[in-house]
Amino acid sequence: MTIETIHPKGWKAAKGYANGMIASGSRTVYIGGQIGWNAEQVFETDDFIGQFEQTLKNVLAVVEEAGGQASHITRLTWYITDKKEYLARQKECGQAYRRVMGRHFPAMAVVQVSALMEDEALVEIEGTAVLP
Repeated sequence: MTIETIHPKGWKAAKGYANGMIASGSRTVYIGGQIGWNAEQVFETDDFIGQFEQTLKNVLAVVEEAGGQASHITRLTWYITDKKEYLARQKECGQAYRRVMGRHFPAMAVVQVSALMEDEALVEIEGTAVLP
C-alpha cells in the first residue's frame, strides 16, 4: 500500500492538511461521522477541544478496528458548530490533533454547520482510509 501527498507546483505550502492524496491499497474504510462522546455514547465534556480530541480518538478507533492506523487515513471532513471558537483555538486543535494522529495530515476540509444531530455535539468528523 502506498499513500502519496499531492501538492500542485507553485502553490503555497499547505499547513496541517494535504491538498490531495493518491492512495493504493487493498481495502478502503469509509468512516462515518464521529462525535465527541465516549464508547458508551456519553459526552464527558462540553469543551470544544475536549470533544475534538475525543472525536479524533473515535475516528482512529474505527480505522484501528479495521486493522489500520492513522497514517492510512486519506481524507477527513470536520463539521463544527462555532467557527469563531475554532479559529480562536486553532493552536489547541493542532496540539490535540497531533496527540491523536501524530504528524500525518490527510486531505481535510472544515465546514461550519448550524447544528449537529446530537444537541451536545460541537464537532463531527468523517473520513476515508486506505489499508494495505
